[in-house]
Amino acid sequence: MRAVAVRRGEPGPQLIDVPEPTSESGEALVRTLRVGIDGTDHEVIQGNHGGYPDGEDYQILGHEAVGVVEDPNGTDFDGGDLVVPTVRRPAGEPNEYFERGEPDVAPDGTYLERGIVGAHGYMSEYFTSPEEYLVPVPDEFAETGFLVEPISNSEKSIEYAYASRSAFEWTPDSGLVLGNGPLGLLTLAMLVTHDDFDRAYCLGRRDRPDPTIDIIEKLGATYVDSRETPVDDIPDAHEPIDFVYEATGYAPHAFQTVDALAPNGVAALLGIPGDHTFEIDGGRLHRDIVLQNKALLGSVNSNVRHYEMAKASLAGFPDWLTDELITGVYDPEDAAKAFESGHDVIKTVVEFDTL
Repeated sequence: MRAVAVRRGEPGPQLIDVPEPTSESGEALVRTLRVGIDGTDHEVIQGNHGGYPDGEDYQILGHEAVGVVEDPNGTDFDGGDLVVPTVRRPAGEPNEYFERGEPDVAPDGTYLERGIVGAHGYMSEYFTSPEEYLVPVPDEFAETGFLVEPISNSEKSIEYAYASRSAFEWTPDSGLVLGNGPLGLLTLAMLVTHDDFDRAYCLGRRDRPDPTIDIIEKLGATYVDSRETPVDDIPDAHEPIDFVYEATGYAPHAFQTVDALAPNGVAALLGIPGDHTFEIDGGRLHRDIVLQNKALLGSVNSNVRHYEMAKASLAGFPDWLTDELITGVYDPEDAAKAFESGHDVIKTVVEFDTL
């Protein structure tokens, strides 16, 4: 079968031929429809993140997928059911985190990640998965269901933000997304459609005209150019922010965010920076966090509960959003083009089949 993979010591994604997977007992065989591409896929290709499956000289890419159950193979699914797979799997025998349905909080070394860390991904004609790692979605998600995975990560971070304020009444009015890539735009749409957030901002570094700025403003949010207004100047230029979502991976943003937060505010950090040495006034930041009851929290991955929440968010987005967000759909033979960047590129997809 066709698969898009990266090989050890070779540049870029490649279309390769691999055997069709064989389902073990309790595993469904899924026919892949679409697989989305995000920044993590680029990091895997560049060798900056993740790792190959043991004993393999290639890794099938892709962790954002939607597919159709081809063979239920003893699971509770029926043939033809539309499903979205989760990402993490136990490394070896299932551990306590997986047993309680919380693989997203498992520490390094206790998990594999499909298409990222030590396991093949979903960018192939078929894949297999145990039933507990497949989330059913409605048929109308056949073209957009791969977005459930990235949205689920944001659902988790927002849940964590509210959980961190659960000791008192927290009523956030303003939200700021750092980063106007696909994940940032999806999260901005979530904040705009969330009842609690009356005002939303999104920070980027792009010149007009630009399709991401068009989406930001069409959602009713305010675009903030970081070259003109750095993160720590946002309170003076606009207003102090109740909730900040960081999706840039730019390490200074984590600390500049402290200045951007309103009293009692929360920042969720999702970007993963490389090593980056810089100077900060740690005493001042520490003092501000304490005296203003501010919080910084890290969030990575998600679990089935967040996937279920993401289904509702995706269904609630404006009809135009996914059409403008998905800027390229490619056959597997043209997959290399799907990984190319450009001014008009926001979110690209490799399509293996249609419903």
